[in-house]
Amino acid sequence: MNAIEILGYTAGTISTLTFLPQVIKTWRSKSAGDVSLMMFVFATVSVIMWLVYGILIKNGSIIYTNGTILILSLIMLWLKIKYK
Repeated sequence: MNAIEILGYTAGTISTLTFLPQVIKTWRSKSAGDVSLMMFVFATVSVIMWLVYGILIKNGSIIYTNGTILILSLIMLWLKIKYK
């Protein structure tokens, strides 16, 4: 792995971590009233597009980042629906 790939995976990990606190907070509090449904719908659509792009160009860091964020976004959408 070269320095550019390390940079991509590190940036991806940090990007992924930005979603984690909201998922944990919503899961623990069992409340999603303050979470914007539209924000997570747009984020999910965007992440799906990035994931497809990463797959098409065979870029591991893009696939890793957006695959992980997709999972977190889908969890948030599920929590938002569950804990209106």
